[in-house]
Amino acid sequence: MDYRAEAVKCVDRYVLPEMKRQFEECGCSLDEQYKKYGAAEYFFANIIEPGRVYEIGYPKCVCQKAQSEKDSDPNFCECSRQSILYVYEKLIPDKKVTVETIETALTGGSKCRFRVVVE
Repeated sequence: MDYRAEAVKCVDRYVLPEMKRQFEECGCSLDEQYKKYGAAEYFFANIIEPGRVYEIGYPKCVCQKAQSEKDSDPNFCECSRQSILYVYEKLIPDKKVTVETIETALTGGSKCRFRVVVE
């Protein structure tokens, strides 16, 4: 499976436009965006190092494909990592962004957590 292509299809219509709206509303500052919107029912964001390092994720698996599979393949979590990377690349195209998977619900974690580093 091409996880990048799946990720783009998944977030391009709703998630990316909403994240862009929030980002612009907050003065194009991830820190301000996450202070305001980082504690939603379906999404969380913690500022680890302002302007540079964030921990973001979901309190449970939000992937519709993974949820529809009888035995969900933990590799689906790469799609989430790719979707996060894609959104950041669109929000801050002039920065280098890396996204690391910390834990996911499909691999036995209590939630889905990703570390994002902006350089």
